Amino acid sequence: MSRLFRRPLPFASLCLPLMAALGGCGESSRLPSNADVGPQPTLLAPTKSALPTVHVAEPRPWRAGEAPTAAPGLHVQAYATGLDHPRWLHVLPNGDVLVAETNAPPRPDDGHGLKGWVQGLFMKKAGATAPSANRITLLRDADGDGRVERRAVFAQGLNSPFGMAVAGGHFYVANTDAVLEFPYTPGQTQLEGSGRRLTELPAGPINHHWTKNLIASPDGRKLYATVGSNSNAAENGIEAEEGRAAVWEIDRASGARRLFATGLRNANGMAWLPGPGARTATMLWTVANERDELGSDLVPDYLTAVHDGAFYGWPYSWWGGHVDERVTPQRPDLVARALAPDYALGAHVAALGLAAAGASPVPGALPGAAPGGVFIGLHGSWNRRPAAGYKVVYVGFDNGHPKGLPIDVLTGFLDGQGRARGRPVGVAVDRQGALLVADDVGNTIWRVTTH
Repeated sequence: MSRLFRRPLPFASLCLPLMAALGGCGESSRLPSNADVGPQPTLLAPTKSALPTVHVAEPRPWRAGEAPTAAPGLHVQAYATGLDHPRWLHVLPNGDVLVAETNAPPRPDDGHGLKGWVQGLFMKKAGATAPSANRITLLRDADGDGRVERRAVFAQGLNSPFGMAVAGGHFYVANTDAVLEFPYTPGQTQLEGSGRRLTELPAGPINHHWTKNLIASPDGRKLYATVGSNSNAAENGIEAEEGRAAVWEIDRASGARRLFATGLRNANGMAWLPGPGARTATMLWTVANERDELGSDLVPDYLTAVHDGAFYGWPYSWWGGHVDERVTPQRPDLVARALAPDYALGAHVAALGLAAAGASPVPGALPGAAPGGVFIGLHGSWNRRPAAGYKVVYVGFDNGHPKGLPIDVLTGFLDGQGRARGRPVGVAVDRQGALLVADDVGNTIWRVTTH
């Protein structure tokens, strides 16, 4: 027997019987509820095992009349249905809502080997392998009654689009490989032309974390783009991570870019929030997904302020200076200055969506909720037992810092058999202050309001 087939045998012999039923394998969480949440989460030692923990929720989309469960005092209804894998949302100045209908681009070099093949089977089970529609759709609720009267194709023929921004009379979209710029007039329902490539973004044939989010600075002069890592823990080599696991700052006028913050394995949602103290400038915040295969309890995904020039650990360490021994060679110089995130959201919850609540009345209906916080879309775990995430939460702020535990806003995305009726991704606040949630399994945009 060749060496190629000898070496994976322990993994294959243990996992393939389970894989036949696509059930999953691995250990389970040892922490009590909410121990891995907040500014000082409980951090256990990594779990070492021959098998990665795999626990995939098979999709079972909503039936007619079904909906997620809103917190007491709130109401949820479908805002738009029949979409094609809606992932990200953007509310335009006139109140129109844009939704990126998108999925991963072709990635011929991602997921090689037996382990990658197994992971691919589980991702297929989770419904995460459908072709990308490569489209942005405009939804218009002209009378403000919470129901869409007009739907139009705003842009198409894109390349796995995700983040969107408006600044200086232009519309920007982050494709998986570049930021495109289009002329934009408020109220228009379709972009013209193919756009100008303002700047390239790291992509390539691996492109492991393909989503690229985008936000404009408060003064509109800069854009900030998230770029996720090309691996879990640099197993493809550090050379494959050039320019990745980072937030880039882009000059809108010239397209020149620089690394703003690094060591963020997979940052997605971004929001501007007031800093602490009356004279502190507005600060950029993000949610990020941390590394896998250290057990069900590690590492917590997080919400954090993004400081200019800061390093957040990936791949060399997690939660500040906790060294990841799987990564060689190490960089003790970087570990020494790695910042711990501000607030843990729980291990493997897959925090993706982030929106400042602003003047939304929704937090006021949540008992004990501090004002001025954020909504977060937790897409849900695929490598933790028991499942975590699969909901939208609210985190309040006090003097520029997250306060208290996350408060459930929208739940019920998993049914009693552990199947995913939906998975929340992007979140946004509309012109009436309602919370909008993109559900990429239910192919629906949900709208949450106060009674």
